[in-house]
Amino acid sequence: MVTSTRTAPSHGPPELPPVHSFAEALRTAIRARGLSLDRLHARLAERGIQVSVASLSNWQRGRCRPERAHSLHAVRALEQILGLPRAYLVARLGPPRPRGRWVRHIPGALSYRDLCRVPGSVGRLLGQIEQTADGQLEWLGCHERFRAGPDREERSVHTRLVFRARADGVDRHVVLHHNERGQLPDLHHCAYCRMGRVRTDPATGVTAVELLFERPLQRGETYVIEYEFGYREVAPPANFYQRWFRFPAHTYLLQVEFDPAALPTRCYRAWQPNVSTPAKDLTELRLTSWHTVHLADTLIRPGVHGIRWEWD
Repeated sequence: MVTSTRTAPSHGPPELPPVHSFAEALRTAIRARGLSLDRLHARLAERGIQVSVASLSNWQRGRCRPERAHSLHAVRALEQILGLPRAYLVARLGPPRPRGRWVRHIPGALSYRDLCRVPGSVGRLLGQIEQTADGQLEWLGCHERFRAGPDREERSVHTRLVFRARADGVDRHVVLHHNERGQLPDLHHCAYCRMGRVRTDPATGVTAVELLFERPLQRGETYVIEYEFGYREVAPPANFYQRWFRFPAHTYLLQVEFDPAALPTRCYRAWQPNVSTPAKDLTELRLTSWHTVHLADTLIRPGVHGIRWEWD
């Protein structure tokens, strides 16, 4: 994955390595600034912000993270004290851990911090769209078709989702697309819904699109939507496709279709329970005479499911 770095202000650390997690970013900045936790505690206290040394230690070790308003105020102050760019730390917090009424009752529910390496970007975009239906849609089925082009590139990915409402009134779903090379798709289509707000983060290659249903659903009602991300001209190279499942799903079908001019030598079904665990190849997949491979399964557990392939 290609990452970008920003130059820190002249009064801060001269250079910070690319990091993804909040804990790593805080720990690296403290080390670069040369401040002790006791000194940080004192500097915060000078601003009227009370955060214990133990909390600062837990934050930089990743044992817990700031989520309440008071703690987030402290994080913004730490950015100033450590000479960091605005939102450098806040952006790496990601969305809050699942705490809602619905998420609590969904066994195994994961946060985006568990599923991806850009939770800060995802959290910012979801916050801009004001995602309010988190966990209120039960995933009955997900069918995806990924197309690879003649230059071994990602051409498009088409998705069909079948939902069942867990509550009255849910009327939208926010979908995400992430390209690890930082290239945003320039093609967006949807069916059986309307496209609402679109937010992007070019630095990390994340796109978030709000899809609005025809009308608010009643509890127990099912609904189908389709959408597609793609590239008209310049497209990024690809050797895998994966989906982040935050919640369990009843069925998942993923088809990868290759151009006859560029066929892979090997394909594998891949799986990760979370991003802290290395991806594992579950089985090798056989290419058909129609130049496709697929995975099909039921009772999908939360985690990262996908297919990877080798060109040579």
